Amino acid sequence: MKKLKVAVLVSGGGTNLQALIDYEAEQKSSCPYEIVIVISDHKDAYALERASKAGIFSAITSPYSVMGKEIAMAASRDEKRIAVSDAVLRLCEEKEVDVIVQAGWLTVLAGKIIDKYSNKIINLHPALLPKFGGVGMWGHHVHEAVIAAGEKESGCTIHLVNGECDGGKILIQKKVPVLEGDDPDSLYARIAPEEHKAIVEGLLLLCK
Repeated sequence: MKKLKVAVLVSGGGTNLQALIDYEAEQKSSCPYEIVIVISDHKDAYALERASKAGIFSAITSPYSVMGKEIAMAASRDEKRIAVSDAVLRLCEEKEVDVIVQAGWLTVLAGKIIDKYSNKIINLHPALLPKFGGVGMWGHHVHEAVIAAGEKESGCTIHLVNGECDGGKILIQKKVPVLEGDDPDSLYARIAPEEHKAIVEGLLLLCK
């Protein structure tokens, strides 16, 4: 069986990356994918440590690292997005990556990578899209907004990436109740295990 080569894009702690690493380790030769590179847009992301422990090659594509500090400081948000996206594309081409998984990745991909990997990039979002998506809706900001809106349920979404922030066809959603007295931490604690299931299911769906 030919395994699909996967790039996992991360920005933070990497718990969803860990779910993908663990599934691959558990399934061994029957796993349909192989994580060949982990790419972070933040140099201090703990996800890079997880990649190192698993023996997976990693790279950093923060605006500073790909543009240089002075240019990055003067660049617009769109210029930074293109620079980071092009750097990710180069790395994926070098590693002959088949599919890309955004697992807590905060940079909105743009430009050539969207065309090159059309329908081959999935993203995990910590809410039930199309609600609570878009610029600024990440991490605890999402959970705060859900609670403030008085929602009765939340969860996570796996969707295809199309260059719009949290746009693209929805593939999988997992739901959990929002309970009275919830704060962002308690709601996230309920959603996190569902994220770990969803991201594996989403990648397996891409593999098919």
